[in-house]
Amino acid sequence: MNTVREDALIIIKESIKAVLPEAAVIKALEKKKFIGNIVVIAIGKAAWNMAHAAKVTLGHKVTKGVVVTKYEHSKGPIEGFVIIEAGHPIPDENSVRGADKALELVKDLTETDHVILLISGGGSALFEKPMEGAALEDIMDITNQLLGCGADIVEINVIRKHLSAVKGGRFASKCRKANIYAIVLSDVIGDRLDSIASGPAYSDSSTSKEALGIIDKYQLQIADNLIEVLNIETPKKVDNCETIITGSVSALCEAAAIHAEKLGYKPVLLSSTLDCEAKEAGKFMAAIAREIKGNRGTTFFQSPCAVIAGGETVVRIIGNGKGGRNQELALSAAMGIEGLEDVIIFSLGSDGTDGPTDAAGGIVDGLTTYRMRSSNILPEVYLNNNDSYNALKASGDLIMTGSTGTNVNDLIVLLCK
Repeated sequence: MNTVREDALIIIKESIKAVLPEAAVIKALEKKKFIGNIVVIAIGKAAWNMAHAAKVTLGHKVTKGVVVTKYEHSKGPIEGFVIIEAGHPIPDENSVRGADKALELVKDLTETDHVILLISGGGSALFEKPMEGAALEDIMDITNQLLGCGADIVEINVIRKHLSAVKGGRFASKCRKANIYAIVLSDVIGDRLDSIASGPAYSDSSTSKEALGIIDKYQLQIADNLIEVLNIETPKKVDNCETIITGSVSALCEAAAIHAEKLGYKPVLLSSTLDCEAKEAGKFMAAIAREIKGNRGTTFFQSPCAVIAGGETVVRIIGNGKGGRNQELALSAAMGIEGLEDVIIFSLGSDGTDGPTDAAGGIVDGLTTYRMRSSNILPEVYLNNNDSYNALKASGDLIMTGSTGTNVNDLIVLLCK
């Protein structure tokens, strides 16, 4: 019989496998008939996998292509494609280089040509071209401020769209009359097309007033010239793009439930739209574990059970440590399940990276905090310093998957046996 940790690792592996984009991209392309030139633009953390699937499906029909993905997320050359790795979650010069290359490929297309736009999470940072009046350094600074103050991804993308010449539907306008077929792997709660990768080919529902309201809400420090740029409205109508969503966090949670049930757990889906602070989500999952192990479980929460949630939490940065939202959630949960037997809580980013680290997340049990303290790590201190990575590294509880080739938000699971 497997241990609870072994079961958790199986669920992680099988859930990620279920939301890999290749099969979905192939299926979406096989349904379409294309005439004229075909240009493929792939942006996001899953861009390489999606572009490779497109090349396998369409072969020589693809005249040109570009992949813009995160550093260390490319898996090698793709015939006919320029592959550019760029910064995430903060854009860098390669983000601009990738956008420039994409704009170069589409500038001379006509109404008989097609742009296959492959979008996955991370595209907001990876694909960037500042509006006239804004500089890359401005966007880098304001993104840093937004990440540090606890703004959610939708708020961050509202600002990004209004400062960018390729977001909020503006890339679609650069394609002129060419037909865009967008295949989207969603990493945004509710699958909002105007927010996934900041909606480069989708009409934007956000407004300049909303963007300025976010600036005021978080008391962000920005130059006066950026206020002028933010006051320029994004396109409210895009009529040259057809879009299909191929995967989302709902599918990730469903896969986790299916494989947990196969392993003998009763799955309970709490939510696929979790969007609170990471440490609070960790406390909440730990509280459910204590309820179950105290034999006070309801009809829904009786062991063996798998309590499942998906979404994207946020971290309010108050320290100077190293970590990501999934690691912070796991460290917080570890403190709440201290001493409990046959309990595992894990939280991971489906793309295989969590924040600016090489870990996908954390997986903790009732002895995690004991292992930390035996290494002279005080979990409370490390949590307050936003240093979840080093705490979990000391206890051996980091999840290390490497780049997975997909990106559909985060998966949080509590297993009680």
